[in-house]
Parts: sequence; C-alpha cells; structure tokens
Amino acid sequence: MAERVIPLVDHRDAARAVVPAQAVPADGRLADRLGRPLRDLRISVTDRCNFRCSYCMPKEVFDKNYPYLPHASLLSFEEITRLARQFVAHGVRKIRLTGGEPLLRKNIEVLVEQLAQLRTLDGQPLDLTLTTNGSLLARKARALKAAGLQRVTVSLDGLDDAVFRRMNDVDFPVAEVLAGIEAAKDAGLGPIKINMVVKRGTNEHEILPMARHFRGSGHVLRFIEYMDVGATNGWRMNEVLPSADVVSLVHAQMPLRALEPAAPGETAERWAYQDGSGEIGVISSVTQAFCGDCNRARLSTEGQLYLCLFATQGHDLRSLIRGNATDEQLASAIGHIWQGRADRYSQLRSQLPPDTNPGGRKRVEMSYIGG
Repeated sequence: MAERVIPLVDHRDAARAVVPAQAVPADGRLADRLGRPLRDLRISVTDRCNFRCSYCMPKEVFDKNYPYLPHASLLSFEEITRLARQFVAHGVRKIRLTGGEPLLRKNIEVLVEQLAQLRTLDGQPLDLTLTTNGSLLARKARALKAAGLQRVTVSLDGLDDAVFRRMNDVDFPVAEVLAGIEAAKDAGLGPIKINMVVKRGTNEHEILPMARHFRGSGHVLRFIEYMDVGATNGWRMNEVLPSADVVSLVHAQMPLRALEPAAPGETAERWAYQDGSGEIGVISSVTQAFCGDCNRARLSTEGQLYLCLFATQGHDLRSLIRGNATDEQLASAIGHIWQGRADRYSQLRSQLPPDTNPGGRKRVEMSYIGG
C-alpha cells in the first residue's frame, strides 16, 4: 500500500490589521459587503486537543513533534475579553468558546466569568456557550456554570465504544463522555447540544442508535456532514453522507416534522419528533450551503480574526492590542475588516475544480479556529 502523505502547512500567518483613517462606529449596524451583520463570535482559546480525530487532528500530523503555539503567543484572558467587548459593541450577541479542546486551557473558568459580565447593546447578557469533546466535562461542569457559562455543545461521534475509540484515536472511552454530558445536565448547562460528525464508511451505522439514545433526553442531537476543512483530514466527497439521507433514515424509524430556524443565521436545519419527544438538527455544510445569512466571525487563540471557517488568511488583531491601540481603534479595525468581507466559500464550492482553493492558498485548519 502506498504511504499516505499529509502536507503540514503553517496557517498561522495573517494580514496585519489596520486602523482605518475614518472611524467605523460601533453602533450595532455593521454589515459586510453582502449585507450580513456581525452577531456571533467563536473564540478559540487553545490550539491543543487531547483527541486525534481523523477528520480534525489526525495523528499523522499532530504528533509529539507538532509545533503548537508557545504560551506567550496566546491571547491572555484580559486581551480576549477586551477584544470581545469591541465585537459586542458591533452587535455580537453570542460567544462560543472553542479550541482545540477549550477545557485544556488552564483556569478557563476565569475567562468565562469575565465574558459573562459583558452586555449586548440592549443591555442583555450574552449567549455564552462552549464546545467540548466532553473528556474533562464531568470535573469542570459545575465550575463553568458558577462562572456564568450558559450552555455546552458536546462532540460525540457514536455510542459504540469500539467505534468511538477508533474515531478519537487515543482510546478514550465513550462512557466518560456520557458521564460528562450528565454532569453538564446536572449543573444546568442546557439545553445541551450533541454534535455527531457523520463520515460515510466509518460511523453512519451509529446514526439511529444515537437518535434513539438522546430522544426524550432534553438534549438536541445534531448530525454534521463531514467537511472539507483544512489540508490535513484527507477529505473526499464520497465520504460525505448528505443530511437529507440522515433525515430520511431517522424519519423512517421515528417520524419527524420540520421546524423553523431558531434564529437568523442558524446553521442547523431543525426537525422535531412528531410525538413531541424532542428534536434533532442537521448541518449541511457541504450539500446545502448556508453562507447567505452567515453572521459569524472567528478569533484564533493568538488573536487572528477569520471571517469564514474555510478562510485562507486571518487578520492580526494581537499586534494592535499589544501595540497600545485604544478601544475605539480596535473597534474601528474590526469594523473595517468586517465591512470588506465577501466570503461565501460553501456556495462557490461546486463551481471550483477539485482540490483548489480561492487564491491558491491552503485553508485554515478547523482545529486551529474551532468549528
């Protein structure tokens, strides 16, 4: 068998963020070139993870010699909170903490407590959430809730222990993730969302067991199409199981009815069980692009702003915040960047030749900026 070679590309370069000559007002009316507002900020707090899922951080690349970011390069909690405050001034209402695995960041509860003090333009608390693989959730759930976290999303790609251990590739047992979910429920971090990445030929047989297990639990199970993110996961279209097939499979066993989106820019298509026992969601990132109303920005762990999950380059905000920029200058820089945004990779994907990227650059890794 031919050896599989995965290119190791450093995505950690960025365009230097600039403060525009004319200030961009932080009044909540900011829009990009396609008229999309800024409402959702994903913040990666670490580029490290204790799992080695093949679709995100394959062991062949992220081995013991992989050059993770040094601690001095990471934004401090105070720097993250200061930047977050400027995003909120532009209309952000929701902040999701991601990684890597965010619970690996030491004292993450301190950051949660700082962010929980922020208020939206109309004086409301932020929708403050966190995405985790669940491995450390059982020991962290109560502290996170006490610090002000509202909800968690847990990644779980199957209930069969052998399948789950094979997919996380570090032999981590599924029982400990399920215990973490229960601990989060007991702590009041709900409603909990469970994200299952479906990869054809790997775990599609876990769809119905997952649906049956979480039906009636109060948790929302979401099925995500295996995505072409980054350069290291060896993505192939024939490994994508369309969300429409997932819905048909579940509906045949547990009848469903369509629901309206929970909010503008919502990524998941919602389906309720007809008997009232809960709902599922599907995220069709490959077969049904949802770029048209995308209102999300992503801040990497060392302060680069990305405008799309499939971006090829970020914008360096760390140099501004460590270069003594004022809050007004930071807000203007963020506004200037967002005003220039025209990203809609998923909508353009089908028009691009295979294995090509806009501008000829490698896309940023999902493990680096979070999902």
